[in-house]
Order: sequence, then structure tokens, then C-alpha cells
Amino acid sequence: MQIIMMGAPGAGKGTQAAKIATKYEIPQISTGDMFRSAVAEGTELGKQAKEYMSAGKLVPDEVTIGIVRERLAKSDCEKGFILDGFPRTVEQADALGKILSDLGKEISAVINIDVPLSDLIERGVGRRICKSCGATYHIKFNAPVKENVCDACGGELYQRADDTAETMTKRLSVYEASTRPLIDYYKNAGVYVEIDGRQSISAVTEALNKVLLSVEG
Repeated sequence: MQIIMMGAPGAGKGTQAAKIATKYEIPQISTGDMFRSAVAEGTELGKQAKEYMSAGKLVPDEVTIGIVRERLAKSDCEKGFILDGFPRTVEQADALGKILSDLGKEISAVINIDVPLSDLIERGVGRRICKSCGATYHIKFNAPVKENVCDACGGELYQRADDTAETMTKRLSVYEASTRPLIDYYKNAGVYVEIDGRQSISAVTEALNKVLLSVEG
């Protein structure tokens, strides 16, 4: 089962991807994870990626795609995987299709957790994070028992500098513009599925499970 998870920042795709990974015992793979692993292993592509990242530059597609190819060829991906954050462009999607073809695999489903822009801004602006343990809260949807104090460790909660309405609007506008062609691409391929992310976490999980059952069948 080869799954691509899509969703704007704050849509909850990371949470749902982790649930799928646990249930099906397949790795959840983000672009950042792949880069860090390649750098840690000291591969040739990892060294190239490190040079770009250390200089504060974007890692070019040819390096990124090479790292993806190496990662998906590993033994823990034999039963499948969940890609979280890749591909980001139609060109990367084309490259991923070739990688999978070379590995004798194909995409099972591209699942987009869709949430309206206004809802995503509210989610982002209300997010609070513990300075000590990193636990995440929301002032409306998942508030701590004591205001600005972490339930888990008693640490102080803070709002990230980029969790403002203005910054969130810009980030989401960029995401929408870059992702729309990718949605059309996978719709044309017949593997695109959209799930309403405004539902409760459990309802989204249930909807995802139905999609995955149909893919398995």
C-alpha cells in the first residue's frame, strides 16, 4: 500500500498519517525525515543535501528525488509506505511515478484532508506549544486545564511566531497555489480522494479507514 497524504498546514494530515502507519505497520516518511536520514548516513546525496541546507538554500529536485529513490528502495518499504509532504510539484509527481514503476509498485491512493482556509487560520492562531516537552494544545479545541500551563509536565505554553493570522494566510495561499496543479494531476490519474477535515479526528480516521479498505480490496 503506497499512500500519499496531502493537506494544508493545520489540516491534521500528520496525525492521521501516524495512525495509518501504526495500523498497517508501514513507515510514515516526510521529506525532512528523508533528508535527515541521508545526512546522518553520510550518503553522497545526503552530503549534497547538507551543503544546500547549511547554506539556507532549497535542496534541488535532482537531489531530493535521488534521496526519495534511495529511501523507498529500503526493506521497511516493502509492504508499503505513507509519503507526507512529497511530492510538492507535478514534476516531482512525475519523478515519483517513475521511481515506483522501477520498484514494481504504484500509488494506491492520494488522500487530501481538506479544510477551508478560515478554519485553518483559526486552528493555527489558537495553537500553543509547551516550551519543555513540546506538547501541543489549542485554546479552543484542546485547551490545557490551567491556562498557559502544560498538563503533561507543567511547562509554560507559547505561541509560535509564525502562528499569526497574517502569516498563516500567506502560508496557506502559497500552499493552495502550489498544490492545486498536483490535485488535478492525481485526479486525472484516478487515485485522488478528498476527505472533509472539518470533522472530528475520529470521524476523519473512520473515513480514512474506509478509503484504505477499498484500496486493499
